[in-house]
Amino acid sequence: MNVWEVPRYSPTEASRIVGLSVGRVRRWLQGYEFPHGDEVIRMQPVVARDSTSKHASFLDLIDLLFVKKFIEVGFSLQKIRAALAEAYEVVGGHHFAQRSFMTDGRNIYLWVKEHQSHNLLELFSGGQLVLQEFITKLAAQIDFDEETGFAERWYPEGKDGRIVLDPRIAFGAPTIVGTGIRTANVFDFYYAEERNKRITASWLEINELDVEAAVEFEESIAA
Repeated sequence: MNVWEVPRYSPTEASRIVGLSVGRVRRWLQGYEFPHGDEVIRMQPVVARDSTSKHASFLDLIDLLFVKKFIEVGFSLQKIRAALAEAYEVVGGHHFAQRSFMTDGRNIYLWVKEHQSHNLLELFSGGQLVLQEFITKLAAQIDFDEETGFAERWYPEGKDGRIVLDPRIAFGAPTIVGTGIRTANVFDFYYAEERNKRITASWLEINELDVEAAVEFEESIAA
């Protein structure tokens, strides 16, 4: 198991970062059961994963972003599950968090069409304009591992921003680029010092723009 697949984000932390309810994160990662007459129906997880951990890996986190967008566009969880199952056969992996999905969408679309993978084809064509914008934007925020093609680092405000999630740094928590300092720690210190950017920056040995970025990021994911 590589570092990007290690379970490290609790449902609470994943929900905070991705902007989903904790309940949804749990259901999408673990599946759920519900009574139906005399039977109990078991719904499988939406995000395809090798781990049975309740915690999400970095790749799971990026997949959750995709599932969220697919739901917003109008696809059912059943369709998304089926599409991920097809992805393993067609594009060689069971994650949406792949360079091929994000940066070579046209070729993947044609390839999927040629292979008649109907569920994947519907995802790529059914909400194409909306998804294309989202996928292009997300691809510009991500560094991909050269060998595996999987996402390895996410800059939620873009690569020219000051925030990064890297599973090799601070256990994958959002940090200030180049420092390893968690945005949550900057946020807490800032409010402890009565929202004084200068003192916060001085104590943490970062600059005031870093403080602003961390505070704005934490406030945005708390909203």
